[in-house]
Amino acid sequence: MDIPLRTHATITRDRPAVLRYSRTWDAGVSSIAEARDAVADLLARARPAPARRSVQDAQLVVSELVTNAAKHAPGPCALGLELLPGARALRVTVTDTSREPPRRRPPDPRRVGGHGLHLVAMLARGLEVTWLAHGKRVTVTVPLTAQASA
Repeated sequence: MDIPLRTHATITRDRPAVLRYSRTWDAGVSSIAEARDAVADLLARARPAPARRSVQDAQLVVSELVTNAAKHAPGPCALGLELLPGARALRVTVTDTSREPPRRRPPDPRRVGGHGLHLVAMLARGLEVTWLAHGKRVTVTVPLTAQASA
């Protein structure tokens, strides 16, 4: 059973709105496309608007991390997105129930699959794993470039 979708914007006096998204799935992920759509929807509200390429890079990173969680963890997983001030980067967190750290497999162009963490490393920075009582949280930051003015 899915836990209802939660999106919210938090406004503080000293800073502009912080755009966030979070979603938890009970078992696996019902749709990786849903995670990619969440990235596009959140970044569509960003100001300045990120370049299309930045949105696509963020979607790919989220897709890879959520796919890994769904594939390798037996229980619930969660996705958190937070747009950093000035829309300069998107912080992505994926939580799952596996105690196994993410592992990059040796490059092999003949292999189908197993390239996700290489893509994440190319497109994001600061891969951090936090061990939790019942699993782990993987956090990365995807840099965003502003859309060119018309």
